[in-house]
Amino acid sequence: MKNLTLENITKACHGTYHGDPAKLSLKVEGVVIDSRKVEKDYLFVAIDGEKVNAHRFIPDTIEKGALCVVSHEDLGETDYPYILVESTGQALLDIAKLYRDSFDVKVVGITGSAGKTSTKEMIASVLAQKYSVHKTLGNFNNEWGLPITIFEMNESHEAAILEMGVNHFGEMRRLSSVASPDICVITNIGVAHLEFFKTREGIFQEKSKMIQDMKNGGTIILNGDDDLLSKMGPVKGVDPVFFGLDSDCEFYASDLVSAGLKGTACTLHLPSGDDFRCLVPLPGIHMVSNALAGAAVGYSLGLTPEEIKRGIENLPSIPGRNHIISTDKLVILDDCYNANPISTNAAIDVLTMAIGRKVAVLGTMGELGNDEEQLHFDTGVYAAKQGINLVCGVGRLGKAIAEGASGFDGTEALSFETKEDFLSAMKGIIHEGDNVLVKASHGMNFPELVEALKNL
Repeated sequence: MKNLTLENITKACHGTYHGDPAKLSLKVEGVVIDSRKVEKDYLFVAIDGEKVNAHRFIPDTIEKGALCVVSHEDLGETDYPYILVESTGQALLDIAKLYRDSFDVKVVGITGSAGKTSTKEMIASVLAQKYSVHKTLGNFNNEWGLPITIFEMNESHEAAILEMGVNHFGEMRRLSSVASPDICVITNIGVAHLEFFKTREGIFQEKSKMIQDMKNGGTIILNGDDDLLSKMGPVKGVDPVFFGLDSDCEFYASDLVSAGLKGTACTLHLPSGDDFRCLVPLPGIHMVSNALAGAAVGYSLGLTPEEIKRGIENLPSIPGRNHIISTDKLVILDDCYNANPISTNAAIDVLTMAIGRKVAVLGTMGELGNDEEQLHFDTGVYAAKQGINLVCGVGRLGKAIAEGASGFDGTEALSFETKEDFLSAMKGIIHEGDNVLVKASHGMNFPELVEALKNL
């Protein structure tokens, strides 16, 4: 791996090298924190979990061929090299920073309360029309996931899209200082993680700190439809560029026409005066917003309107993210990867586009703080007001969802304490021809419900 000699790694993480000095010039072939993924000449960084001391697996990694390990425990005299550090978590970030800075690659940093992953996928689809693109995989967007994503870059990549998720104050700079983005994209400021940030303003303050680590001459791209982001002025001497449905934004959409669950047709307008008609191939107004973010990033990196249009229209759907599944009996809107009030309301909006009976199976949303019960109640109210025929609240706060949805004409509301309770009742409440939204926080493991619905 480029620049990752044991000597450079030791310096980067301010560690103390123990072992044969002749090996300091050797390069590692990979960096992992999962001992099961160690291969020959890899570096194993021993990061302890809540219940497991990762250092106990060090002998296994050496047996598998690891070149060196990074440890915060003094291992004493060993017959293999190791680097002693104060914090292996910080060392992982430091090593990732060393590796990221080894590449002349345009980095797009993405954060926000909702829509980070779907926006990332849209930007990747657009940039792939001109560049070799590397992107965050799955939910690898935290202090462990971001470095692992960076270590998977190679010299063939011309652009990297790095998603950054935070839920506590102080975390953003730890991530963004490693990513050093050339382009900063913020999708929105919602109420996810209010348990820790307390207010939307607190969320705004933390997430916008990504821009502090933007490279000189970089680009700031913000959602102009967000009330907090739209008020942002210059940062580090750079004026933000805005995208949104408002024609005052540099990148905006007009003449929206719903194609139901097949997506939304619209006209996209660029600052150059160019505009083009396109079909955003996933349903929901929020996907039009994502397309605008993709257009803004593509435009800033020199893509033509034709390339931008092609990237938007070729966007693939991914399981758990606004993924439409058609079976012989049902249409399932699989959006169960994660959930917060903003993304859940957006998913409900998508469900309203369906033809036929509309069912929302909504699970507990995590990390919402003291207002969690009211926020779940409000989600139920929103679903009922949007005309959802059946609202099923599942999990610890499912009752609050159902209570919010009850009392509205045309809406039936049911609550289930557990997934198992819902699964037991499912055949009696889901009818052939239904359109079913499945949405909850990741910890609810709702893909299990999606699979059960597919097999009805």
